[in-house]
Amino acid sequence: MADKISNLDRVLTIELVRVTERAAVAAAKLRGRGDEMRADQVAVDAMRSELNALDIQGTVVIGEGERDEAPMLFIGEEVGTGTGPKVDIALDPLEGTTITAKSMPNALAVIALGEEGTFLHAPDVYMDKIAIGGGYKEGLVDLDNTPGDNIKALAKAKGVPVEEITACILDRPRHAKLIEAVRDAGAAVRLIGDGDVAGVIDTTNTKETGIDIYMGIGGAPEGVLAAAALRCIGGQMQGRLVTNSDAQKERAAKMGVEDFDRKYTMEEMASGDVIFAATGVTDGSMLSGVHFKGAGLTTETVVMRASTGTVRWIKAEHKDASKFGS
Repeated sequence: MADKISNLDRVLTIELVRVTERAAVAAAKLRGRGDEMRADQVAVDAMRSELNALDIQGTVVIGEGERDEAPMLFIGEEVGTGTGPKVDIALDPLEGTTITAKSMPNALAVIALGEEGTFLHAPDVYMDKIAIGGGYKEGLVDLDNTPGDNIKALAKAKGVPVEEITACILDRPRHAKLIEAVRDAGAAVRLIGDGDVAGVIDTTNTKETGIDIYMGIGGAPEGVLAAAALRCIGGQMQGRLVTNSDAQKERAAKMGVEDFDRKYTMEEMASGDVIFAATGVTDGSMLSGVHFKGAGLTTETVVMRASTGTVRWIKAEHKDASKFGS
């Protein structure tokens, strides 16, 4: 097992950077164009092309949809050359399609890779989430607590007044009561239009981002990707699937979900050794976006590994943008 993990680290850590760079550059060319579907599609195509060049036997377990929704990177799709280690892959070629179309902050190209069985096979439904950074006792916050109790517990652990706590929440009508509860507790709210993977990761670097806690309902696949990142960088997270129809429950059941009320821990969503990489598409709190400079361009990527706790920040200058394709 040790040799297998070592091989994954040696061969794939930097290779994953190339995968997210390629997808980010493709999407960045469509920033502000108002075409969400086209931006997503070019990111998918670029990520698939780069993944298929890797010496892996990869299976997409968190992807862009089901097989009948191809040409997206669908759940169950096999990628790689068919040689090398067997790995499970969670990905979002463009996390933040709307914010890319509007050229707003925090759009990312994201991927996580691990051994077989690493990731929760989350269906494409909603997930109720709560997340904080590292350094706190386990179970400090909990989905079953009220928003006010979670805010107060975190403030106490930080040794600060509740008024100094800021919660990151997706700006959606469904969160009206949550937002009200957080503000009633005395904390501030930072609303984001999209990009809840970045929102969760922002809790790990409060001094830079100003975000103390992430709360609310977003996509379940994005929840698994965020859990993978926190496994690497440190933090706590819980998630619970939110299914709104019998059809959604049926899809979830086909993917192995038996208890629809189950509260998943971070380790249950992303277990074992995990490698996570994200490249900025638009400028954000965590990463700079792609910047085109004459014939070249620059990218910024973070790549992490759970078993070592290593976090690498890679600012790359690419002198020939044409090598990234059209």
